Amino acid sequence: MSGDMSTNPYILHGFGPSPYSVKMRAILRYRRLPFIWKAVGWPRDVAVAAGLPPVIPALTFPDGTVMNDSTPLAHALERAHPGQRSIVPDDPAHAWLSDLVEDFGDEWITKIMFHYRWYYAPDRKFAQDWVITSRDPQMPEAERRAAMQAFNDRQVGRMAMVGCTDGNRPVIEDSYRFILDALDAHVRKSEYLFGSRPSLADFGLFGQLQILSVDPTPMMEMRERAPDVYCWLMRLDDASGVEGEWLPAEAPLPDGVTALLKHCGETYLPFLAANRAALESGAPSVDLDILGRPWSQAPFRYQAKCYDALRKKLAALPADVRRRLDPVLDAAGCLRWLE
Repeated sequence: MSGDMSTNPYILHGFGPSPYSVKMRAILRYRRLPFIWKAVGWPRDVAVAAGLPPVIPALTFPDGTVMNDSTPLAHALERAHPGQRSIVPDDPAHAWLSDLVEDFGDEWITKIMFHYRWYYAPDRKFAQDWVITSRDPQMPEAERRAAMQAFNDRQVGRMAMVGCTDGNRPVIEDSYRFILDALDAHVRKSEYLFGSRPSLADFGLFGQLQILSVDPTPMMEMRERAPDVYCWLMRLDDASGVEGEWLPAEAPLPDGVTALLKHCGETYLPFLAANRAALESGAPSVDLDILGRPWSQAPFRYQAKCYDALRKKLAALPADVRRRLDPVLDAAGCLRWLE
């Protein structure tokens, strides 16, 4: 997937309202990879035309290859441009933790984003406008209103599938507040999670939180509760001027990172384990307690794949890396969900 970027830059097909699109845009900017941002139209059509699932963003490489899905794309860029402002920490223990936090952002915080966007009426109205005008800013009014209603109905209809139910709302909103508090305290002391340069984990959090910083209800809570997170997101949106170093392997993890890991061990990882068990048993729902409250939703096959990938990567780490990493995971309450 090589090619001459001076004449054929990358083309990122995405949407401003899409957390995974803005995540990839921020990665490309930080890595100083020339690209064109195509954010009008229907980007999933690019993926479908290439024989891929209708998942955005899609990225056209300089040689014409098309790939989609933000995590595989980030790793494909690592292979295509090794050592060029990498977003994978040099230390393999930190690299695995970065993968975990990125996955937590992509697959748990996305529940928070989806909840706020489609639960509250002002957010639904804003999201409809943003998404449909991103597709065609000059769409005729009658067609626009019909498209907005159709998109609203589709997304609201998916809420239960992703766990965004009224019964799960207290867990979702408590989790959002905890993440804001932990990250706000962290970015007052440290610019990024694993050093003075951003990792894949930072970008995984960024994608979802950037949308939460724009949608009306969570935006107001973020500005009032965690103004430093709000400012951090604006900086990370274009970190092309950042020069930094990774946290040394022997250095203790910052308090903010350990807090986020503990929260993973209290929320996302037990959900993944219960989701895998429900799929294996054929149970119709995933039922467990999270943060002391009941959680229930339909099993989700894609998130079982995420769980399997995390466990497989952990099992593949050398013994000396595991000797350093396992105590960290155990102290955070994560290890028991991963063995």
